[in-house]
Parts: sequence; C-alpha cells; structure tokens
Amino acid sequence: MSKLENYREIKKFCLNWGADLFGAADISGMKEAFSISQEVIQPLNNAVSLGARASREVLAEIQQHPTKLYFHHYRTINMFLDQLALRLSNYIQNLGFKSLPIPASQILDWQKQTAHLSHKHIGYLAGLGWIGRNNLLVNKNLGSHFRLVTVLTDMPLKLDSPSKEDCGNCRACMVVCPVKAIKEKKEDFDHLGCFALLKDFQKQRLAEQFICGICVKACNRKDQEK
Repeated sequence: MSKLENYREIKKFCLNWGADLFGAADISGMKEAFSISQEVIQPLNNAVSLGARASREVLAEIQQHPTKLYFHHYRTINMFLDQLALRLSNYIQNLGFKSLPIPASQILDWQKQTAHLSHKHIGYLAGLGWIGRNNLLVNKNLGSHFRLVTVLTDMPLKLDSPSKEDCGNCRACMVVCPVKAIKEKKEDFDHLGCFALLKDFQKQRLAEQFICGICVKACNRKDQEK
C-alpha cells in the first residue's frame, strides 16, 4: 500500500479503538535525544501520536489542587493509551513492519522529569496542536484536555505538519496557576516553580504522582470560544 493508504488504514484502526486524536510525524532527526536503545530505534523513522481526551466533569472538580478523582482518571487514561499503543503496535507488526510502543507516562528521572521521549513534542510534529503557555500541547478543539502516547515504526506513512496556531490572546492558564509558573512567553515557563508545587501536592498526599491539573482544566478551547 502507499503511504497515504497505510496512514488511513492505521488511523481508522486507532479511531475504532477509541483514539480521539491521531497524527504521524518524521522523527528521524531527533532520535538521539530519546532514552531508548539507538540500535533498536535506528530503523524507526516515523512516529504515530495518539491522544485520548479527559473528562471535562472530572477536571471541573479541580480547584486549588488535584483531586483523588482526577488522579484516578489520569492513571486510567494512561492505561487506556498504553493498551491502545499495544494494539496498534501489534497491528503494524502483523502488517509486516517494525513498531515500538512507548509508555504514556513512565518517568525515568523524577527530579529531572525525563521520560523515554517527549510525547508532546512528537504530538506537535504530528499536527495535533501547539506548545502553549502552559508548557503543554494545546489542541484547537480539546485545549489541553487530553493525554498522549507514541508508537515508533518503520511503516511508510503520510506525514502531518506542525500546527501554525498558538494561544493567541488566551491567558486562562496564567490566571489560575498558584505559583505563577506560566508566563506571557512559553519559553519563560518556570519549570522549577511548577515542579515545586507538584512535590508539595504529593507531600500532602493529594496525588501519588507529580500531577496538578489546574492549568489543564483552564485550557479548554471549546469553552473559551463561546
């Protein structure tokens, strides 16, 4: 099949299994930054980025800190995405190509907040959105109300293009951030201030992982367009 036919085939597969977002990107020039065996990923020059939306109602409960409900929901979405990535990976292999599913939320270094790769950066390259002031991927329809997972492959695919949109005049996340980590320019995002808040939430046992959800809740494109 052609690159376009391959793209349509696996996109249909993923949407049928519950993916809300789908895109493909060329990652051949960025693999050295991945914390994965270079020998394994050497032939895998394409990435499929998948997104699953979060419940608006679960996010609505968040006020000044993450809730137990949000923490459970966060883990459930990640588990769903891992299963979806596994299904896609097996499907691609059954078609005769190589594939490598990357965990949705497996942190390798908690202090440095590093993982095998950056799902949001690959999601950006795959056309799913842009990096917002909140340091998250922002989709034109879902805002930041979604989670991501990635599958690397050597399957020839039509590739998507990065979004040229940005947050524009929206500063909803800046207003609600408790530690003012979100700045006017996305490049000025205060990573250390944000992480300090996440550690404080965990210390209070509000969540077992370093999560917040406050700026995620605020970034809802549909609501902001009303």
